[in-house]
Order: sequence, then C-alpha cells, then structure tokens
Amino acid sequence: MRAVIFAGPSLPPSAQPAVAGVEWRPPARQGDLYRAALERPDVIGLIDGYFDAVPSVWHKEILWALSRGIRVYGAASLGALRAAEMAAFGMIGVGRVFEMYRDGILTDDDEVAVVHAPEALDYRHLSMAMIDVRAMLEGARVAGALSDEEAGRLCLALKVRFYRDRTTSALLEEATPVDRARLSEWLPAWLNRTGGGVKREDARLLVLSIGHGDSVCFADSPSRADFVLTSVWRSFVTGYENPAPL
Repeated sequence: MRAVIFAGPSLPPSAQPAVAGVEWRPPARQGDLYRAALERPDVIGLIDGYFDAVPSVWHKEILWALSRGIRVYGAASLGALRAAEMAAFGMIGVGRVFEMYRDGILTDDDEVAVVHAPEALDYRHLSMAMIDVRAMLEGARVAGALSDEEAGRLCLALKVRFYRDRTTSALLEEATPVDRARLSEWLPAWLNRTGGGVKREDARLLVLSIGHGDSVCFADSPSRADFVLTSVWRSFVTGYENPAPL
C-alpha cells in the first residue's frame, strides 16, 4: 500500500507516526490533491489544507482521484469538511469532526480554522480551533471548573470572535475574575492530557484507518464514466506540467 497524507497543524511532523508506505506532505492547496493523484497512490489522506489566502482543495480534484480508483480519506480539519461534502461520491470520512459535519451538528468552516506557525516551527498553533474550544469548555464544565451557564457564555463569546483571535488568553479575558482563576488552575492539566485536542485525535484515527484498510463510511468509488470533463476542469488541468489525458 502506498499512501499520501496532507497534514500540518492537526498532526505536525513531530507527531506524525512512521508508517510503511505513507508519504507525508504539507497542508494541501488547490491542485495538490490532483498532483498527488497523478502519481497513482493507493490512498490519499486529507487532514489539513489552506483556505484563507490561497485557493483550497477543489471538490472536483477529489472526484477525479476517486474516479481513478484511488481511495480518498478525510478527517480532522479541511479533510473532515470535504469528506462530509463528498461522502456520497465515495470519499471516506473518519472521526468526530467529520461525523458532526455529516450530521449537521457543525455547519461553519471556522469551527476547524486555526492560525499556525510554518513547518520549520512544527506548525505550532497560534490560535485555537472552535471545535477544540468547545471541547475545552465542556471538559471544564464536567470537572466543575465552570458552571453550565458560564461555559455556554464563554462558548458564545469565542464563537463571535474572528478565528484568528480565538486563543486561551482570549478565553481567560472573557471569563469573570472568579471563573478566570478557576479556569487558569484547571487549564494546564487539560491541555497536557488532551495534547492537540479533537482534531489531533481524529487525524491519528485517519492514519490508523488507512493502515488497517478500514471502509468506514465508504461507498464504491464512482466509475470513470461518472466524471464529467467540463471546460473548467480542462482549463484547470492544462495549468499543470504533464497533466493527465482528458
């Protein structure tokens, strides 16, 4: 088995397991998945991808890979979003984030968005994904560090902030003085226990699923005839060196 997996802040190089046949690549931009598919791996895993300053992975390139018989997995971040959108066409979704998007519990793409450092700094998080903010507040509520009312209020306060501004400092800033003291005392143990949060857990599950050949939420890949060669697709592929025959 040969697999190509795109990952960054959700599963940085320091946390990427050495798996036979797996080639790790940085977060995907538009065209990266198409280029990977040209190499004809058995599997492509999409965990992280860019979406803000550069065009993100296009649904059509995922469909093209599937039509070539390549199994495409998605989880944790942009991969979970695309898997929820493309599950009916054969993309394999893995993990809690995917399930929440698939089931309509989550609808906003900002739930998984983060600001991070470059690869040289191991994609260190500079903000928190909203999905991890929710998990943190739920943990604090269950542990008694926050009341139900305060956890809900803080969740709303962080949700209305721009995704770049969602940090632990912002969370503590929004808390009342009493809750800030309790949360500050509880927070380090939670961060140490959970590591990279929900997204990290799902990213690891994707790697395990690929390694075990799981078929969770998998439908048969569409046939070559199911892929429609539109003029937009023709224009897209002609921009790449050694494109696939149309």
